[in-house]
Amino acid sequence: MYDAIVVGARCAGSPVAMLLARGGHRVLVVDRATQPSDTVSTHYVQQYGLAKLKEWGLLDTLAATGVTPIRRMTISYRDALIDGFADPLDGIDFTYAPRRTVLDPILLDAAQGAGAEVRQGWTARELIVEDGAVVGVRGGDGTEERARIVIGADGSQSFVAKAAGAEIYESIPAASFVYYSYWTGLDTHFHSRIGVDQQVGVWPVGGGQTLVAIMKPTGRWEEFRTDAEANFHQVVKDIVPEIAEQIADGGERVERLHGMRYPDNFYRQSYGPGWALVGDAGYHKDPITGQGISDAFVHAGLLAEAVSQALEGERPMEQALAEYQRVRDERSASAYRFAATIGALRLPPQLEAIFHALARNPEHARDFFNVIAGAMTGEQFFAPDNVARMIG
Repeated sequence: MYDAIVVGARCAGSPVAMLLARGGHRVLVVDRATQPSDTVSTHYVQQYGLAKLKEWGLLDTLAATGVTPIRRMTISYRDALIDGFADPLDGIDFTYAPRRTVLDPILLDAAQGAGAEVRQGWTARELIVEDGAVVGVRGGDGTEERARIVIGADGSQSFVAKAAGAEIYESIPAASFVYYSYWTGLDTHFHSRIGVDQQVGVWPVGGGQTLVAIMKPTGRWEEFRTDAEANFHQVVKDIVPEIAEQIADGGERVERLHGMRYPDNFYRQSYGPGWALVGDAGYHKDPITGQGISDAFVHAGLLAEAVSQALEGERPMEQALAEYQRVRDERSASAYRFAATIGALRLPPQLEAIFHALARNPEHARDFFNVIAGAMTGEQFFAPDNVARMIG
């Protein structure tokens, strides 16, 4: 009998398993994949996410892999461009965008090192329910494991969420799709550049590789796929010609193009009798702001604290989990709306006016970078006094 079974061993599951195990709880973490394995990702870890890794004693481990520090960001909306970086956060004046084949094994090793039992290549097939409460998981091999709580950290298409009947209570349809791959031979920093109904993202991921990604509205999906290769390079050329030139002048692609339509933005009911959700399983927003991994870290910490309080008898499990969901929703609401707005690739008039004001007054651009970095809330950034100051 475990205290907790965590289904999913990536950016949300491994940290929550690690934190519970560090708290002295008996934890089993399972995943159908075997690390190292890749997954679709922005790769980007904002400063507030790196602060969590630092708190957990894992930041130096990640740095030792050779991941490239990023200290400059160029962000544009059509002809308005801002360039700079956020203020240091907890002494961290850089960001990282590691390959998931690098980051995820570090997180899983930390969970195992804390005392969690790890089973890779183990697929959860069924939740075990007794008297209306989840009491365990049955695997594809027929084995059963039981726990006081089962935590789904298994992504936006979460098996645990579906099996528990978790309902979505807030949703904004996805606006875009993405294609991306990796190149060597490029010399660049972080770019997020939005043109007319299209976006290009570029950032180094370490090991001499640079991720290059494009976004287009979902309505262009079928058309784009008829010649994804040519269409991809045309978008890059249209928006960031200097990157297109580097690609043409010696850049070498090291993998095929990966393409996917984004899941909808949503909040999903994230707890019930004997179960809870964390990461994209419970809350997913458009990846354009690159905050998904960092949010997974933060929310893993919130959930681990709530579950620990319940396991230690400080308060009832349902009460602790309800508080976890409330705090998660409250703290993420502005970022959720902002990401969905930006992800549409067409800014509303007020936000476009702010962006042009930042381009004209670069001394104010740091506020924008601080919102993305997690050092400033959206409410602070969009406060009337601050908007008036930026626009002048």
